[in-house]
Amino acid sequence: MADFLFNALLAGLALALVAGPLGSFVVWRRMAYFGDTLSHAALLGVALGLMLDVSPTLAVTVGCLLLAVLLVTLQQRQPLASDTLLGILAHSTLSLGLVALSFMPDVRIDLMGYLFGDLLAVSRTDLAWILGGSALVLALLVPLWRPLLAITVHEELARVEGLPVAAIRLALMMLVAVVIAVAMKIVGVLLITSLLIIPAAAAQRHARTPEQMAGGASLLGLLAVCAGLALSWYKDTPAGPSIVVAAAALFLLSFALPRRA
Repeated sequence: MADFLFNALLAGLALALVAGPLGSFVVWRRMAYFGDTLSHAALLGVALGLMLDVSPTLAVTVGCLLLAVLLVTLQQRQPLASDTLLGILAHSTLSLGLVALSFMPDVRIDLMGYLFGDLLAVSRTDLAWILGGSALVLALLVPLWRPLLAITVHEELARVEGLPVAAIRLALMMLVAVVIAVAMKIVGVLLITSLLIIPAAAAQRHARTPEQMAGGASLLGLLAVCAGLALSWYKDTPAGPSIVVAAAALFLLSFALPRRA
């Protein structure tokens, strides 16, 4: 197998593995718009990384984490509805990133790659970031699984039982921020959230427990990555969108199968 294809496959599988359980919480807590906001802000992180001459991946990761903290703070202190605030930040940060890039004519970047992903161009350095970020998220998600389930099922009851609800909610948002930051190279700014929510939504139909849904979402994500890469390899289609198309096909297929009682 060619090195670039091996890197792409390994990166995609690592991301799909962690996107399953995390995407389940995104679906349960209806955080898809929050994911969109962070993914749009990723392009601003790329621009800042180029301006400051630091790794774009590092800049995107730090930027997404800071934005997650900012969102939590603003949601608690401002009078606007959450979806209004998210809409303002999503489009403002995306536009600001595009404007900032226009002021750097000497910097040559593949803008389409950032917007729609360029999985086949994943380098060894990119792969290290993706594997490291995915491993970190999984390692943190294991001890947080039960507390996250508790605040998802009934937030007020979890607070009465003494769980630090605000801190747990912030931890979940920061985990989503890390996944979005490392996933940008794979499916791009405009398609990141779809990889989080589509496999989880497909798995939800046939799962009886939260753990089954998380495992099913990871499995469907792995299948989508393999199918999308195969489509890209044999039909010369863009890798990131091909993975999302494969995930969407699996979602539609889930409706054709009888639902478990």
